Amino acid sequence: MHRRRILQGAAATAAAALIPASTRAVAATTAGDTDYPLAHWTPASTSNYTASSRPSAYPVQYVIIHVTQETYPNTIAIFQNPAKQVSAHYVVRSADGYVAQCVRERNIAWHAGNWDYNTRSIGIEHEGWVDQPSYFTNAMYEKSALLTASVCDRYNIPKDRSHILAHAQVPGTDHTDPGPQWDWVRYIRLVNLYSAT
Repeated sequence: MHRRRILQGAAATAAAALIPASTRAVAATTAGDTDYPLAHWTPASTSNYTASSRPSAYPVQYVIIHVTQETYPNTIAIFQNPAKQVSAHYVVRSADGYVAQCVRERNIAWHAGNWDYNTRSIGIEHEGWVDQPSYFTNAMYEKSALLTASVCDRYNIPKDRSHILAHAQVPGTDHTDPGPQWDWVRYIRLVNLYSAT
């Protein structure tokens, strides 16, 4: 039994070493550092979003669902690179649904490719690729739906497909995410199930 505990501890230590230092450091932040209590603060570069005072400056009317076309660590690195000119408010990891907040909700993340929609939305990125549905895990759907339900409750956004949008639905976009493998029926059902209202 003692040997098993040592091996479990070694496995946990090894797994922690695989998480980038920037992510490990923010995991210790308090819930008060984020707009969503279950998220961990992992800030994007200030060069990759617009400071604002939403919802007084702009109403928040939509949640836009994205798929990163990248791994979780690479997505965080892109958002932290000031040359990339892109960000989202949140990133959800595939394996366990871990939620990172990269931009405060009051600020305008550069995620939709349409300024008007950027000003009026919260962007949520999901680790994975549109043509690899194995990335869309139960944990990802559940943790993302909890996040979206919280956003909708806080901004009085209707929990339907007219207000919870695919990136592909944004006017002028050339993106296809989250793609045909994303289970919208399941997702909207979970958002409504997890809603506080």
